Amino acid sequence: MKPQIPKKALIIRFRRVGDAVLAVSLCSSLKKTFPGICIDYVLNENIAPLFEGHPHIDKVITFDDEENHNVRKYLSKVRRIMRETHYDIIIDMRATIKTLFFSLFSLSTPFRIGTKKKYNALLLNHRVAGDTGKSDVVQYDLTYLSPLEKIAPVCYDSIFRLYASNEEQIACRTYMEEQGIDFSRKIVLVTPATRIQGKNWDIGRMREVIHRMIEKYHPQIIFNYSGEAEQQICNDLYDQLGRNPDIFININAKTLKELKTLISLCDFFFGNEGGPRHIAQALNIPAFAIYPPGASKHSWLPGHDNRFQGISYEDIQPSVNLEHTTREELFDLITADRVWAALDNMLNTHLK
Repeated sequence: MKPQIPKKALIIRFRRVGDAVLAVSLCSSLKKTFPGICIDYVLNENIAPLFEGHPHIDKVITFDDEENHNVRKYLSKVRRIMRETHYDIIIDMRATIKTLFFSLFSLSTPFRIGTKKKYNALLLNHRVAGDTGKSDVVQYDLTYLSPLEKIAPVCYDSIFRLYASNEEQIACRTYMEEQGIDFSRKIVLVTPATRIQGKNWDIGRMREVIHRMIEKYHPQIIFNYSGEAEQQICNDLYDQLGRNPDIFININAKTLKELKTLISLCDFFFGNEGGPRHIAQALNIPAFAIYPPGASKHSWLPGHDNRFQGISYEDIQPSVNLEHTTREELFDLITADRVWAALDNMLNTHLK
């Protein structure tokens, strides 16, 4: 008997910007394997605008903070979603006790796929091995599709893309020009600060690298920030750099959708590893990031494309004894000179 071609798939991602952006490769692979399939993507509400109009995502299902933290409302919404639509495939990328309710309310779904854990054997009928650390996040995400080899040869596509519409770009370009940006010159978006405390590279070293960038390549630099704490760091750095007229601190993306469009109009990204860097890569904007201890470059810099590079302490001292080395000591291995040596080569290609 010929296996039935799946028509509807639900991908449960939740979490943060980087996780959601990288998982787009899974959506694209499903579309290429089953061209007529409809894909629903479950995300936190604040992340959802990044994926509006995406050609490989048919519907974004969102959960706001109240729904995520109120058990009754959460379960009620999950149950309603699963009653309204029959899914042929559920891919639970979180596989937590909380996300398992999607599968519990849809036990007739032929493929209920998730990470193999002790507590989910009864609800997930196809479980994949946990992360071994041998592959990057995208390659690991694609393993969720391996059970589908039973019904069709899976087209594994490791490319993940985001898109900004022409209308969005026109509006953003106009805004940037009003703030003083000259599009005949190169534009670099820089993230000097991070949302999570402790992921920030030393601000003095950041200042030194930005100073060298300005001196050698004369780009226009946009400082990106989110929230008052990040804004204060950027304001202080702007002052330390002499309020250089080529640094723009007045151009701010208030939403992730606006940030996506802003990055799409830049020529280069530089800064701390995080969501904005993943967005840059998804838009095919060349990027260089600094990876803090605890965020493996091997895992979080997918692919082997020279347009997307970064540096971590492992590049400098791969055999460091982690038991006798503090996080601060690991971060200190990443000096301004080391960053500049790697970054300069990229800037010479993309900004010259």
